[in-house]
Amino acid sequence: MRKPRVAIIGSGNIGTDLMFKVIRTSGALEMGALAGIDADSDGLARARKMNVPTTHGGLEGLVGMSEWKDIDIVFDATSAGAHAQHDKICRQHGKRLIDLTPAAMGPYCVPVVNIDATIDQPNINMVSCGGQATIPIVHAVKRVSSRVPYAEVVASMSSKSAGPGTRANIDEVTRTTAKGIESVSGADKGKAIIILNPAEPPLLMRNTIYILSIDSDEQAVDKSIHDMVAEVSAYVPGYRLKHEIQFERFGDNRKIEITGVGEFAGLKSTVFLEVEGAAHYLPAYAGNLDIMTSAGLSTGERVARRIVEQANGR
Repeated sequence: MRKPRVAIIGSGNIGTDLMFKVIRTSGALEMGALAGIDADSDGLARARKMNVPTTHGGLEGLVGMSEWKDIDIVFDATSAGAHAQHDKICRQHGKRLIDLTPAAMGPYCVPVVNIDATIDQPNINMVSCGGQATIPIVHAVKRVSSRVPYAEVVASMSSKSAGPGTRANIDEVTRTTAKGIESVSGADKGKAIIILNPAEPPLLMRNTIYILSIDSDEQAVDKSIHDMVAEVSAYVPGYRLKHEIQFERFGDNRKIEITGVGEFAGLKSTVFLEVEGAAHYLPAYAGNLDIMTSAGLSTGERVARRIVEQANGR
């Protein structure tokens, strides 16, 4: 069987960077087409130079192309508002959909945490950049604890890396990240804060994660987090700890009060992450976009291998 073929809807920063990753780094996927709505977009121009079929008619234009019949997987890199129609059309045509918008119509997927549970779904949602960066860390604490009552993430990214799509969806991104912390990592309650930093020169993506856990051992948590960072960096090379993990323990005689959670006694872990982009298309400071396209690519490759296995009767 040939390699599964993909189409990308959205010729902006995320869609174009994903196209570069598929062409340059993927051994499991073949680039089939790029669809946008701006005929003069840089993404479509780059695609044409690399002999990738294009359309500026959006998904409807893509469906009308001769290449559509051979597309196995569609990546949606447009907007939450447009995704519902894209989901409907892809389902009608039997195309697997990987959603890089915060629409969250399909189950949340963070490859290192729950790819096996989501791989057979017709629509897989990649949460958000903050979710892809921080949910693995919260999960790393949860897997060596009896409970994580609360996790809070502060994701800071360069203002220059936030294009019109990101800015238009910032509220959805924040809500989706918080929901993903709860439903994917296993925390009882999650909170997300997204900051667009206007500093010059632009700063790399930084994430600060506060995790409250019960029945946790500091050495076990430290090892679990370091192991998780290594797992994520296998597909996001610029993903790394910025500082050593900080711990603070609260006993029954020194409980803290968390709004919406109540009193807490246990271990507080503070984790500082940095994400540097691979600079395939976007600048290196745009780690927030790179982690989305890298996670989407990793998920697409796993789905592709699944399609091949099913075609071979395994």
